[in-house]
Amino acid sequence: MCLWALLLCVSLLAASSEGSVGDRDEKFRTCTKQCQNTGCINFTCFESCKSSLTNDGGQNSTQQFRVLPLFPGWQMWDCTAECKYQCMVQRELERRVEGQLPVQYHGKWPFKRLLSLQEPASVVFSIANLVMHLEGLLSFLSLVLNKLPQRCQGKRSPYYEYSTLWIIYSLLAINSWFWSAIFHARDIVLTERMDYLSAVSVIGYTLIVAILRTMNDKAEATRVMVVSPIIAFLATHMLYLTLMKFDYGLNMKICLIMGVLQLLIWTVWGWFVHHPARFKLWFVVLGGAAAMLLEIFDFPPLWGLFDAHSLWHAVTVPLTYFWWGFIKDDAVFRTNYLTNAVKVNKGRKKVR
Repeated sequence: MCLWALLLCVSLLAASSEGSVGDRDEKFRTCTKQCQNTGCINFTCFESCKSSLTNDGGQNSTQQFRVLPLFPGWQMWDCTAECKYQCMVQRELERRVEGQLPVQYHGKWPFKRLLSLQEPASVVFSIANLVMHLEGLLSFLSLVLNKLPQRCQGKRSPYYEYSTLWIIYSLLAINSWFWSAIFHARDIVLTERMDYLSAVSVIGYTLIVAILRTMNDKAEATRVMVVSPIIAFLATHMLYLTLMKFDYGLNMKICLIMGVLQLLIWTVWGWFVHHPARFKLWFVVLGGAAAMLLEIFDFPPLWGLFDAHSLWHAVTVPLTYFWWGFIKDDAVFRTNYLTNAVKVNKGRKKVR
């Protein structure tokens, strides 16, 4: 849906912020540097830092560090990441003893690592959103292909003229939540970039869908005139982010503009056309607006797992259910309208 993509861009900007309080902490910096040099914190050493010991005649020993390739580097924790995590845990324990509140490190709260997942709650809720979109797609296909009347001219096809648009939307949404889960499982440059680009593609595409559905214009030329500039702009923006400079601020502004535009389009359209499923549409819009408060009023993770962002991921699960309910109701609404129009035309021909 348009709103969760907008919120995702907002939350990703916060997650990408540099120079957090924890990063500037001198004790954290010192701990990280010593760990990277020795592979140990106090008397605890980490296998990801020590690959082997080379003995020269029993006189000298040199500690070697291994650099993991891309896939194992994502799946496992390399020395630098391990040192930062362990030093963060140690520093937060010290702060708690001193009566201080948790702080962020590299734009993220200090989470407990479970099954090597960096933000386990956000991973689980991202997968839940992915499943909801997959279920929505399958139930939508079952509805328009098996339950609703089909056009009988030549090849059988749904009466609902926006079926293909929603199918493409579902695939983009599933892809976006996939990369959201991967990014929250392990934050590296590749997963961050894919998460951002997936979110931008969804929010841009949902703007296109919002315009086409609310215009309800059958003229192919009009559709091309509306869609082409948006696609060209999105392609240029994504190429700029990928090849030139990954500008977080610029990306944020573009996401906000596209997100606000489509929210206004859907809200005003639902009001003026008196769509039978407009209450589901408004519930998603208002529910998403309320969920935005979780991104605005951020707080440290409860039990080291559930921060405001992960709870926002949880809230979008039921909102996705209602969003697909609106899409399916719209399919029924348009199909009934079109089939009734066909019956009226046939009746007029018989009278003549």
